[in-house]
Amino acid sequence: MAAPLFAASQLGSQLGSELAVNILSAQSLLAAFGVLGVGVVMFAETGLLIGFFLPGDSLLFTAGLLCTGSGHGGLKLSLGPLLVCAAVGALAGSQCGYLIGRKAGGALLARSGSPRLHEGAKRAEELLERYGHAKAIVLARFVPVVRTVLNPMAGALQVPARTFTVWQVVGGLVWSIGLTLAGYGLGSSIPNVDRYLLPIIAVIVIVSLIPLAAEFRRSRKAAAATATAEKGTQG
Repeated sequence: MAAPLFAASQLGSQLGSELAVNILSAQSLLAAFGVLGVGVVMFAETGLLIGFFLPGDSLLFTAGLLCTGSGHGGLKLSLGPLLVCAAVGALAGSQCGYLIGRKAGGALLARSGSPRLHEGAKRAEELLERYGHAKAIVLARFVPVVRTVLNPMAGALQVPARTFTVWQVVGGLVWSIGLTLAGYGLGSSIPNVDRYLLPIIAVIVIVSLIPLAAEFRRSRKAAAATATAEKGTQG
């Protein structure tokens, strides 16, 4: 009796440690679920409104880093399967979010009590109106929360399915594969780079906002030029 009880105790302890995963920590998620976990998180973050809080940027970068064996605990991932899981999860998630938006409209957002989610929805709608469908869909990939809510917003606002699919694939591949390869490249070239992981992730978040800031500045300049031209015409 003692041996089965001991084995059951060990199994229960192992299951408990796997379930005690910090879903906000990229390293914790990767240690528990590996490359398949990356695909699941990408799908949840880009396709399901409940996934808006998941660490997409940092997960992709950290996963790429771990492909070089630079992470804590000796965890090493395979680059090929990782790239496939990341891309498939990101693309399938966005398409799923779009279809949810087409079917449910704004009902799901209306039911949510999260101020952060509603702010993201507002920014997503502004992106679609200000920059047009193609630019907005691509740019949204690089903005946390916005990349979650833009997909159902695009569906609810009746963005043509062909237009959405083409540009979400372009943005999704650049985002998922680009960040993963950035982590892999940095881990390959700099020894013990994992010691500086938090500052690096902060830089990634800032850099990811640059395209959006550049487009916003360009849009404001164009609007100011148009306003000046209209005043000159009226005068």
